[in-house]
Amino acid sequence: MREKEVELTLIQALINIQERFGYLPEDKLKEVATRFGVGEAHVWGVATFYNIFRLKPLGKTHIKVCMGTACHLAGGKLVVEAAERELRIKVGETTEDLRFSLERVACVGCCMLAPVVVINEKVYPRMSPLKFEEILIGYREDEEKS
Repeated sequence: MREKEVELTLIQALINIQERFGYLPEDKLKEVATRFGVGEAHVWGVATFYNIFRLKPLGKTHIKVCMGTACHLAGGKLVVEAAERELRIKVGETTEDLRFSLERVACVGCCMLAPVVVINEKVYPRMSPLKFEEILIGYREDEEKS
């Protein structure tokens, strides 16, 4: 295989692993390196270069705050700050108990509803810091019940 073909196949292998596990476990990265006959550092470099890959598991509740232009101008940054404060994590992190993950994303295509938060693929329009806190209380209560 040519170098470019190896790279594309390696990327596809990483995509498949992430689809299966939800992230790229370290032991699987080592297996990929062995399978492709490349160094672990090379596989790690590919996994960290592309922002589609996650090196840590997502929380059960995956929170995405849209920061596209409309959402940013409508107060998306305030929503991010409220989320970080309430969850006690930063964007890109997962709570220690693996209950919540927080991510900042580009446009989710709901500009007329800005600012928007997407939680486990459910869209929450016209978000505010207070509204986010109220929604989060509901998710926390649901978690405690289950």
